[in-house]
Amino acid sequence: MRPPGIHDVLAAQRRTEELVVRTPATAYAELDARVRDAGAAGASLVVKHENLQHTGAFKVRGALNLLLGFDAAARERGIVAYSTGNHAQALAYAARRTGTRCTVVMPLDPNPVKERAVRALGADVVLAGATFDDARARAEQEAAATGARLVGAANEPALVAGVATVALELLQQDPGLDALVVPVGGGSGAAGACLVTAAVAPHVEVVAVQSAASPAAHDSWRTGGLVTRPNRTRAEGLAVGCGFELTQHVLRERLAGFLLVTDDDIARAQRLYLTAARTVAEGAGAAALAAVLADPERFAGRRVGVVCSGGNASEAELVRALRAE
Repeated sequence: MRPPGIHDVLAAQRRTEELVVRTPATAYAELDARVRDAGAAGASLVVKHENLQHTGAFKVRGALNLLLGFDAAARERGIVAYSTGNHAQALAYAARRTGTRCTVVMPLDPNPVKERAVRALGADVVLAGATFDDARARAEQEAAATGARLVGAANEPALVAGVATVALELLQQDPGLDALVVPVGGGSGAAGACLVTAAVAPHVEVVAVQSAASPAAHDSWRTGGLVTRPNRTRAEGLAVGCGFELTQHVLRERLAGFLLVTDDDIARAQRLYLTAARTVAEGAGAAALAAVLADPERFAGRRVGVVCSGGNASEAELVRALRAE
């Protein structure tokens, strides 16, 4: 499985540029004040608002790039995906756009905002298992039974190339960045950021962040091998119980650091987004900001891009964030 290169990312940007939102990259004085108070003296933040993307998350960039490359026969056979929500929405959106049959397996009791959106986009939804990993097993069975193409969330070069356009776009908008902090579930966003910075901005340090309640990607990167770990985070966009070969390969070559934060850290960052930036971020979308607040000395004196990767928060999640202390 060959990782994509910068030429693949540039091709993805050209292929999808009329179909995705060029999302804002915005600074907020109150956010800067809070991270400096936390100990990041002289730091300034730039928020990449992928929560304002179609389907409310960055993953639609990868889904469009992948499905636009299908021929008529592949679209007729269709796809089967497994997801806690944002990958599902992205593929459902891209499938509707390209006329591709689409079935998505989601865990039981999914985020209702995400489930409703997937159904509204016309995809068939199957609810199976308690976790992302259970849904993956059922999706594999569905694909084998129907002949549809199984589309994972990370081991897909075209998906990684598509979501890498987030980092490319951010560097075009703000070339003065010193660091870029990216949330990780399967790792496509962080791997994409590594590919882009290596090619066009090697001075930019890419730092990944994951919930300590679901640390499989972090531990895979630390150990140098693919590992499975308990998968208990409330932030469903980070709720992955294993490492993935393609993204881990890229992360091992380029990633500068990998931080773990607690779910409570994430909830506090969601609250800060709501109160200081008037921004709705789901748990995964707030993880990068949580990482800066949790390890402020690392980012002192630096201009830091934080990827707000999605905004598909449920009502219960937002209530919990507003009550976070």
